Amino acid sequence: MPSQEPGYGDDLSYIHDVGFGSFAQHAARMFLAELRGRKLREGRIVELGCGSGITSAAFAKAGYEVLGYDISAAMVRLARKRVPAAEFQVASFLAADLPPCRAVTAIGEVLNYQFDRQNTQAQRSRLFRRIYRALHPGGLFLFDGAEPGRNGGVGRRRYGIEGTGWACLVDAEEDERRGILTRNITTFRKVGPLFRREFEVHRLRLFDRRQLLAELRELGFRVRTLTGYGEMTFPPGYVGFLCRKEA
Repeated sequence: MPSQEPGYGDDLSYIHDVGFGSFAQHAARMFLAELRGRKLREGRIVELGCGSGITSAAFAKAGYEVLGYDISAAMVRLARKRVPAAEFQVASFLAADLPPCRAVTAIGEVLNYQFDRQNTQAQRSRLFRRIYRALHPGGLFLFDGAEPGRNGGVGRRRYGIEGTGWACLVDAEEDERRGILTRNITTFRKVGPLFRREFEVHRLRLFDRRQLLAELRELGFRVRTLTGYGEMTFPPGYVGFLCRKEA
């Protein structure tokens, strides 16, 4: 049976942290350079879908105040351990409090995930408006995510990934008509002398890039799309958005 805890469970959170953290590291380096280049050298960064705290640690080390939210309690436990000085809360990004801030991030397909069933286009639009109001003039909003083709094309794909003491088997299917990508993920994590097996189902609503650009610009953001973070290039079916509230 799939895990009943919303978001990433204990084992997949651990695997994501130790096996896939380079994505967050690249994102943090790129975003810090952007903040410094715009002379936004202090203040609060709100992280929606903070994950295990990899980006939070980089932001806190650079002198920013970090407020992070994640629907996964397991991820928040890892983030609190990694960055004791930051504040983290277990909550959907749709329910997150957005105090005045210099920047907001949602890194790693956060806004695609359907862990919160309220994550509809209308609710996401409401979130964008709240983010715009929360940002100081000149503030930045960075997010990324999946769009059509993220699964290597429409249809079904199976693949496996492994590391020291863990493995993942993924059965993914992209539904073009509904704009939904479903990943059935089986994890194996070594606990003592044995491996523990868990299963999770992740559903993502794919982005419509043109619709998002039009919506963000109508709110007043200056927006540019990203093809990667620094020297890391996104795979096909993936896009980033760097949004700036006019000063």
